[in-house]
Amino acid sequence: MMEDLSQDEWQEQLVDDANAVILDVRTDAEVADGIIPNAIHIDIYKGQEFINEIEKLDKSKNYYVYCRSGNRSGQACKIMDELGFENAYNLEGGMLQWTGDVVDK
Repeated sequence: MMEDLSQDEWQEQLVDDANAVILDVRTDAEVADGIIPNAIHIDIYKGQEFINEIEKLDKSKNYYVYCRSGNRSGQACKIMDELGFENAYNLEGGMLQWTGDVVDK
């Protein structure tokens, strides 16, 4: 299942989810500006390499996916849905609207 969540919904759901994995699909240059704590980074612009890396992940986990604005993460969630992941949640507004914690990668 793929779902778009508002910033508040995404953060609230993430806090209570023991099965959560945060996924950052931005470029290396974007990630250099800071990353959400504990996120794993796989750049969606890497095409087939992105698919290969995504395929290695545990499909039974709940993935909270974000990018800069919410567009690429939406695409990533669709791809994950097609690959058989149980749950992928897209952060609407992405890092542009993020008010939570950010750490250096």
